[in-house]
Amino acid sequence: MHTDPQRLAGPVERMRALVQQLCSPSCGGRAPGTREGEAARSVLIAALSQAGIAPSGPVGYIQPVPGCSGANLLGQVAQARGDRYILIGAHYDHLGWHTPNREAYWGADDNAAAVAIAIEVGRAIAAAPAGLSRQVLLCLFDGEEPPFFLTRGMGSEHWARHPTVPLSSIDLMICMDLVGHALGQEGHPATLRQALFVVGAEKSAGTAALCDGIVVPGVAPMRLGINLFPPLSDYHPFQLRQVPFLFLTCGRWRHYHQVTDTPDRLDYPKMAAIASWVEAVVRGTAKRPERVAYLPDGRDDSQSLHTLWSGLSLLAPWSSTGRDGLKGVEKLIHSVQGRDLYPREFAQVLLVLAQLEGLLS
Repeated sequence: MHTDPQRLAGPVERMRALVQQLCSPSCGGRAPGTREGEAARSVLIAALSQAGIAPSGPVGYIQPVPGCSGANLLGQVAQARGDRYILIGAHYDHLGWHTPNREAYWGADDNAAAVAIAIEVGRAIAAAPAGLSRQVLLCLFDGEEPPFFLTRGMGSEHWARHPTVPLSSIDLMICMDLVGHALGQEGHPATLRQALFVVGAEKSAGTAALCDGIVVPGVAPMRLGINLFPPLSDYHPFQLRQVPFLFLTCGRWRHYHQVTDTPDRLDYPKMAAIASWVEAVVRGTAKRPERVAYLPDGRDDSQSLHTLWSGLSLLAPWSSTGRDGLKGVEKLIHSVQGRDLYPREFAQVLLVLAQLEGLLS
């Protein structure tokens, strides 16, 4: 009997193989409305099927997105009693070919890594769905990159306008973008290299506590408030419609939107750890007896300050900028004492966050 070698591989090997396929010349750049985008869809449909994730789009796995001439890919990860849902989302498109030398924007970290993680999470849940009180959907969105970002051609916006399940039935949307790389530089502390920023947990009841209680070796989740960021990814259409969400990212780095964003630069063991952490979040949410409430006024500036303090304290031995930022954050922590930041303080935090991103890239 023939055995698919992918079935025998572990998470690291499976994710590495999928990322390499998505970053191959046949899928070069994965721009919406191109033959490379179509090739990427074929790769992903095969991966979804092989992972045991059933189609749930209007046409098989496919939900056409006319605004970008592309398509979302939709999968039913797990059936469960009831009519509540958890949605795992990541975009699979990228910027296409770099025309001067016909080198592609390969998009390994942006966003093939997140797609591979999403499918790995789906695989694990589909293989052991017992005990879930929520149905689990997987949405691989097209059209996230410019020129479609924040337009009706953006795949996640199209889905939100034409949802395949009621938006009011979604208890958590988990969005992943730029989650494949280690932070900082070789030699930096493992906790820093393994950091994963968890953004937006404060906007839904109980989500922050759930995230804080999950410990997975190989990944170091650090929570930040969504109020620190402009719209960045596919969570935004859900946030606008007050659907509980989490945005997971390792932030922009020096290879962001460059032809150097290649599969060899990813941290696959970290990706495997992130997959395990996301699976735990899904299972924890799926066990909650109550509907997850969106908190329009949810804010946690104190947690954001402590996350910045943690990152800067790890960087301080290597960077004078990190040491200066650390002193400023320490002063804010002592003065804020649990209240919301004042506008001048908030502007200072945004500056420190930008400095931290620069130091980690």
